[in-house]
Amino acid sequence: MAGNFSSVPVLDFALASDESTKPDFIHQLQNALINVGFLYLKNHTVPQNVVDDLIGYIPRLFDLPQEAKNKISMANSPHFLGYSKLGAEFTKGKTDYREQFDFATPHETQWRPGAPEHLRLWGPSQWPDEDLIPGFRNTMETYLSHVQILSYRFITLLAEAFGIPSDALNKFYDTDELMQHRGKVVKYPVNDGSLTGQGVGPHYDAGFLTFLLQASPHPGLQVQNLSGQWVDAPPIPGTFVVNIGKALEFVTRGLARATSHRVLSPPLCSTPRYSVPFFQNISLNARLAEEVLDFPPEILKLKELRGDPVQTESVNFSEFDREPSGKVNLIGRVKSHPDVAERHYPELFKQYFPAGMPQKVSAYS
Repeated sequence: MAGNFSSVPVLDFALASDESTKPDFIHQLQNALINVGFLYLKNHTVPQNVVDDLIGYIPRLFDLPQEAKNKISMANSPHFLGYSKLGAEFTKGKTDYREQFDFATPHETQWRPGAPEHLRLWGPSQWPDEDLIPGFRNTMETYLSHVQILSYRFITLLAEAFGIPSDALNKFYDTDELMQHRGKVVKYPVNDGSLTGQGVGPHYDAGFLTFLLQASPHPGLQVQNLSGQWVDAPPIPGTFVVNIGKALEFVTRGLARATSHRVLSPPLCSTPRYSVPFFQNISLNARLAEEVLDFPPEILKLKELRGDPVQTESVNFSEFDREPSGKVNLIGRVKSHPDVAERHYPELFKQYFPAGMPQKVSAYS
């Protein structure tokens, strides 16, 4: 079983910039995408000083007065951007013991009255007061801009690894001014022994690509192989952890493997774990089932050699069909954040929560 990995591969992005070493990189990338669905990327193009500046801000962000954090609560935002308090989300009925801020690349919403509601998903971020944490907004936006550029470059290499033109996946994006990508800043507090130890439960990511900055030296991220075993993916300085989402798995006919993963809370006598995932979005209006990509037979054969995973405990997302991807995304967010839905999407709230506000919520139930 080719995909029964026991470690996450490390790829050197510098190899992709030299024509003499690029074929080696493409071969390594192909193996990681098909058989693992996760990889470390070192020598990437995001400047280290930009990464270090952001890491320096993260503890200060979470140390802001609770009143200041509540002021930018996600419940204020129809775009599902802002602050989520500790334990506000659940996966498979268990509390995800994390505190987080959701931000995004700059975007003015394209939604107007009468337009489809899923267009409201994208819009301006909420930011903490500048005088409380001077320079944070600029630092975060600079970081997101650099990772966005990297993500577009990476997707062209992914296409090459699958034997299709480097621009074959561009059809799933809008023009730059119409796109928005998201980033979370997450804190996993120490497990004091009274908790389940679940930082975030087993799940798949929904979109195309995720670029994760593990912003503290704590282990906790685990990836599930084809046999169902959990494989550690500890922090490696100077790298991103890159993984495949369900949308990309769908449009590549399963070649790019979306892999179940979870995060364990830091143990007692440790310190909080911090991470910054960047989620590369696709067009809100993309209808994935209507886009057919043709892959060379020798590439498709590699998927057959990989085999299929055992049934996992990971939650899944709604199947992508002929609905706009934004609609699928919106439904997932409504189910995860009923407080936002009740305020900004009352009809969807009534549809998915006919008995009123639930005690526990999850997009994966």
